[in-house]
Amino acid sequence: MPFTGLPKDFFDFFEELKANNNRLWFEDNKPRFRASVQEPIADFIEDMAPRLKKISKHFVANPKLNGGSVFRIYRDVRFSKDKTPYKTHGAVQFRHALGKDAHAPGFYVHLSTEEIRVGGGLWTPPAPSLLRIRESIRDHPKQWEKLLTNPDFIQKFEKLDGDRLKRPPRGFDPDHIFIEDLKRKSFFVSAPIKRSMAYKKAFLDEAENAMICAKPIMRFLCKAVDVPF
Repeated sequence: MPFTGLPKDFFDFFEELKANNNRLWFEDNKPRFRASVQEPIADFIEDMAPRLKKISKHFVANPKLNGGSVFRIYRDVRFSKDKTPYKTHGAVQFRHALGKDAHAPGFYVHLSTEEIRVGGGLWTPPAPSLLRIRESIRDHPKQWEKLLTNPDFIQKFEKLDGDRLKRPPRGFDPDHIFIEDLKRKSFFVSAPIKRSMAYKKAFLDEAENAMICAKPIMRFLCKAVDVPF
């Protein structure tokens, strides 16, 4: 179906899931989950596909509910103290065609009851990719500065997101002009979008605009990790 906006029950479902994060409640509400969450997200992904292709042909918009661009709702609780089985938000990652997991370069859509954000980057990339990004920032400071001081970037994102190391990474000058960025463990930008927009077809335009604004930094990151943009 063409995407006309998320249904109101999309966020109501997650609000109720927060209070009933257990398998019994989820199994009882599985048809609702499919109708109010999975199918609208799949419609969104399908309609974003041609827009994404104009931004870069190397990122994939796959509406399949299993193995596609939709994040699984099931939490990995193996190493977590929080054993609740389900995520309480929806999410989409338009992953690079050469990427195999969530740590690959990608454009991201976060849909929670608290906030909606759209952006892109690399979240906790593996050590070899992280080193390449740091080396690219170190070796091309003027290019990096140009990206971060671009008026469109500042207006849309304000700043780069991602946790940092407490100390400079080994082998990097602690006095480097961008040492705070060299400390980063993730490189990500995201822009907030009002929930009222998510109920409309125009959410496609809002998401596309955020991804277009993220395009320059995505190009830099892809080049750093040696994948085409």
